[in-house]
Amino acid sequence: MCRAHLIAPSVLSADFGRLNEEVRAVEAAGADWLHLDVMDGHFVPNLTMGPDVVRAVRRATSLPLDVHMMVSDPGRYAPRFIDVGADWVSIHYEACPEPRGVIADIRARGARPSLAVSPDTPLEVVAPSARDLDMVLVMSVYPGFGGQQFIPGSLAKLEDARRLRQRLGLGFLIEIDGGITVDNAGAAAQAGADVLVAGTAIFGAPDRGTAITAMRRNIAAVAAPA
Repeated sequence: MCRAHLIAPSVLSADFGRLNEEVRAVEAAGADWLHLDVMDGHFVPNLTMGPDVVRAVRRATSLPLDVHMMVSDPGRYAPRFIDVGADWVSIHYEACPEPRGVIADIRARGARPSLAVSPDTPLEVVAPSARDLDMVLVMSVYPGFGGQQFIPGSLAKLEDARRLRQRLGLGFLIEIDGGITVDNAGAAAQAGADVLVAGTAIFGAPDRGTAITAMRRNIAAVAAPA
């Protein structure tokens, strides 16, 4: 089966002083989703956006909103982001090593649950929850700050995720987040990524449409069937 590959610009790299304009620009440029990084200053050493920012993005676009929760208590905060428009919600295994209850609550509230794993966490920790998930998020940088360099070993973890999906006969999406560029997007897709999060590579490009088109071209050139 061949899967479509989705490109999700990371709003963390946008100009927040022109948020509506930035969101509409990447939508017009061909983005499939928008990715929003929520950081609490505790689970990771950075503070980013709260529900009001997600609400503002929701008002500016009809694209699916992919909310990545880098927080210590995802069960407490996930409902707030679903209430303001999150379509997908990723929680971190490292913050919630027994995630099934939170996953079930996310789904019950009408959003699609995802489990994220940081670079030092083996992909196999996803297996006990895999049947309850709609997506697995592989971090290809250490969570906390945008603009980091892609960790090459993340490609092997994408392959692990694809093998897990095949072994269990499941259909969850595989997302990659961190350091994705036009140049490495094809390799990530070939390794197993269905959803590619890119921040600086899109929001920092002189022409967002050209960047997204180039990314799609490189993905199409090398991407293997799922």
